[in-house]
Amino acid sequence: MVKSKNLQELNICIVTFPLLSCSGSYYTIINNFLRILSPLVNEIFLITGNFSDNIGFDSKIKVLDIDISPQKEGNIFYKTINQIIIQIKISLHLIRIRKRFDGPIFMLSGTLLLPTITAKFLRKTSILTAVASDSTNIRMIYKTAPFYKRYYYYLSDRILELLTFNAATYIGVESPHVALFMDLPLTKVIGNGHLFFIGGNFRQIHNLANRPYRIGYIGRLSREKGVFNFVTALPDITLRSPDLCVTITGDGLLYSEIKTFLEQNALDKLVDFLGWIPHDYLPNYLNQLRLLVLPSYTEGLPNIMLEAMSCGTPVLATPVGAIPDIIIDGKTGFIMENNSPECIAENVIRALNFPDLEQIAENGRRFVEENFSFEKTMENWKGILQNIE
Repeated sequence: MVKSKNLQELNICIVTFPLLSCSGSYYTIINNFLRILSPLVNEIFLITGNFSDNIGFDSKIKVLDIDISPQKEGNIFYKTINQIIIQIKISLHLIRIRKRFDGPIFMLSGTLLLPTITAKFLRKTSILTAVASDSTNIRMIYKTAPFYKRYYYYLSDRILELLTFNAATYIGVESPHVALFMDLPLTKVIGNGHLFFIGGNFRQIHNLANRPYRIGYIGRLSREKGVFNFVTALPDITLRSPDLCVTITGDGLLYSEIKTFLEQNALDKLVDFLGWIPHDYLPNYLNQLRLLVLPSYTEGLPNIMLEAMSCGTPVLATPVGAIPDIIIDGKTGFIMENNSPECIAENVIRALNFPDLEQIAENGRRFVEENFSFEKTMENWKGILQNIE
């Protein structure tokens, strides 16, 4: 239970699985969360592994490291044992520091069952941060995995996730639509606690009318992102709009497959297939696009959508995760019914020919500016902390 409503006297705890690397989206999420909560509370205990503080946090952050053994790729038995050991180590840390914090424990994963049960045993409030892409990725893996692995994924991830949801005191979601998308128990859902805020150079440099006639995809080259659906829609799109250029950036398992498709369909001269680019370079690329296409099967709250909108770039996306809470078709962006190549092609042409495209770009930019500034994000989390019972 939270004993004090004076947040400056509050000590809280954040729990995550060990990081695979000191980069990537998961590392960014943790750093953002620490940036948001650090000014609000007295002290934060971070239980994780492989965490490297390279952004200069003060003494408010106490990192409790989890030693982990290297993963053996593809060994299901070893992975299961390793996950159990990690959760035991996290739980032991919670028991050791139980008297040093009176605030909630934030679980930054939907499958931290043992630590969540431990929090319940210690009579601590636990807040599970639910990300829509996590849940749906589990279902996609289950459907596409080899038969002998399907039951492992179902038992170890999906059922584990449901049990963890049930054990948590509260479930924090990035936006209202995420709760519906994930079919969460609404009685446990609290707040609008996204972990993203606009910063750095993500701003409009070039007006939409002055940009090249170019669309693009920026993101991971993997099945759940629907990027290959976008690629297979390109022959139809470029046939209907011959002057259009395309940019695809990112890396992932589909890189070679996409490259081969572009070459076989004589698209390699129309498409700039750039591979991975550093995050700091993204504003320059976003400011060269008239439309960003996100044909995902699953999303939480995609950073690239918000970054594009902040740069005055309209976004065309599927209505998954938090996207319908951000994009209103014809007002702040464009929504396509599904991510079939036919639907993608039809909606790309619709968006490019939309008469008020510049106004949509401006509406989207203002929406992000008003709702995803650092100050607004911190205010949201302050309200969540103050309303926890």
